[in-house]
Amino acid sequence: MLNWFAVVSVALGIFSIVTTEILPIGLLTSVAAEFGVSDGAAGLTMTVPGLVAAVAAPVFTVVTARLDRRSMLGALMAVLVVADVMAALAPAYWLVLASRVLVGVVIGGFWSIGAGLAGRLVHDRAVPVATAVIFAGVPLGSVLGVPAGTWIGHLAGWRASFVVMAVFTAVVLVALLALVPRLPAEQVTSLRVLGVLLRGSAVRAGLLVTFLIVVAHFATYTYITPFLERVTHLDPGLVGTFLLVYGAAGVAGNFLAGATIRRFFAATFCAAALLIAAATLLLPVLGTTPAGAAVLLVLWGVGYGAVPACSQTWFARAAPGAAEAGTVLFVSSFQVSLSAGALAGGVVADATSPATLMLYGGAIALVVAWLTGSGRSSLSRRGSRPGGALLRRPRAGA
Repeated sequence: MLNWFAVVSVALGIFSIVTTEILPIGLLTSVAAEFGVSDGAAGLTMTVPGLVAAVAAPVFTVVTARLDRRSMLGALMAVLVVADVMAALAPAYWLVLASRVLVGVVIGGFWSIGAGLAGRLVHDRAVPVATAVIFAGVPLGSVLGVPAGTWIGHLAGWRASFVVMAVFTAVVLVALLALVPRLPAEQVTSLRVLGVLLRGSAVRAGLLVTFLIVVAHFATYTYITPFLERVTHLDPGLVGTFLLVYGAAGVAGNFLAGATIRRFFAATFCAAALLIAAATLLLPVLGTTPAGAAVLLVLWGVGYGAVPACSQTWFARAAPGAAEAGTVLFVSSFQVSLSAGALAGGVVADATSPATLMLYGGAIALVVAWLTGSGRSSLSRRGSRPGGALLRRPRAGA
């Protein structure tokens, strides 16, 4: 049962998906300039995958409920290769968006299956660590993937970044098929199961908190490149370096959350929201200099690095008897929130400025900090199950 090579290969799959999904953040101004669209319109490259993924997660999971999970992971990686090549060769902007539809399908399917596989690959006592390793693919997509893609785009054009991702994803596909054992479906997820879960108060609260914190993050972070170039007045060639700083902090935040989330769930989530709020609210004031922006990006990275693990843990504990179904809800809520954030951020950015956008995002993050912090003591006492002022103990079977 102990299969750390398989865990790492799944983490690499998550890394590849996350990098491809958020790669446009570092290339936003280049894509907008080539196709003659606004920053907000270019932000659709972030909105489209999230919307598709939100629908694809439950549909894909139900349709493939009885199929081997390893085979599904491999098939999804193959689709991602096609999507990357399609983006790299697209002669028109609508074809770039079409490629992002395929990315959304992959996100919804792979995350729904892969995010909850730790318990099937390692012993029970190692599950928290294995989960942290798998979710490390999220901040690593920021710390390595996006900065590298930004550098490549600066040196060789944004299309070259997608070519590199296509090659890397093909390697991950081979690793998954070679290292992950056969994983027949254990829990058949149906729409009825998802409906039962949605009636649970803990699940609904998790949907609310996930929506707010992810909207706060992606409404602002999607447009961090225009902010750094126009408000911080950073040389475009240094944007990748600053995203690298952010991503490194995100990796640290992910593993810090893994160390504290079991005993201090509410405090961990609240602290993450507060760090995001502090960074985004202060960026228009202190982020006008490269040094100030770098410090605030570190705070932001640590905060957001903890968010995926906190949100996934919330759903897993609210639905202890239906792990895959809980993961489906996590993926759907996360992706629709990402899309809503990127879309709303684009509207605000086009109507006002990147600096004003940061203030809106920070205000939403403060609301999340209040919601999670208001039930902090109750959450801490229960230890393994969300509760308190915001949550109630899930009903049996939910």
